[in-house]
Amino acid sequence: MTYRKVPLVSGEYFHIYNRGNSKQKIFYDDQDMDRFIKLLYLSNSKNSVNFRDDIVEKKIDAWDYKRGETLVSIGVWVLMPNHFHIYITSPKPGLGEKGEIFNISLFMHKLCVSYVKYFNKKYNRTGALFEGSFKAKHIKEDNYAKYLFSYIHLNPIKLIDPTWKEKGIGNTEEAFNYLKNYKWSSYPDHCGMSRKENKILELNNFPDYFLNIKNFDTEILCWMQKYNLPLNPV
Repeated sequence: MTYRKVPLVSGEYFHIYNRGNSKQKIFYDDQDMDRFIKLLYLSNSKNSVNFRDDIVEKKIDAWDYKRGETLVSIGVWVLMPNHFHIYITSPKPGLGEKGEIFNISLFMHKLCVSYVKYFNKKYNRTGALFEGSFKAKHIKEDNYAKYLFSYIHLNPIKLIDPTWKEKGIGNTEEAFNYLKNYKWSSYPDHCGMSRKENKILELNNFPDYFLNIKNFDTEILCWMQKYNLPLNPV
């Protein structure tokens, strides 16, 4: 595992993100994104899961797979064509034989290795897909943590309005509808939509920042209306 100045210890919260090598796309179509989010679910297990052997060969729905005890809790996630974001915590200690491997590192290793194998085989390529090891920012303050729920979920607006942060959003209703219909994000889950992807999230290990869906949407709208948002790692 890669050495980190801030270890990914249990009981703390982290903003995890990474992008394609040289900013290349890591998702070319819906099939790629679908595989990644299923791996978000399946890799979050203390058991070893092989997508081909355990899912494809047995002809079962990945969301029905009994993965067993989880490694981490995921609060927010989003996929973009050339990068992804995950807000994550590990409520339980998880150490390797020498005490050096934490649950978050193990989860991310399983997730990324599995996806790269799939991607390289599908597109007949070799070599690194991601821009080095995943990036991790330790989240210590509640205000910053609450802000991440908006920042991460607002990423897809760039796909319909690349300059919205600099120039603002002309039609907030259109932007809201786009976010709610963007299936490669946990936004629909936070808005109360019932779907299989709900299984990715485990919100009981995160503070309850929003009283209800209306309160959550109000927070999103507040950040929509701010220009030049900070914290733009990718």
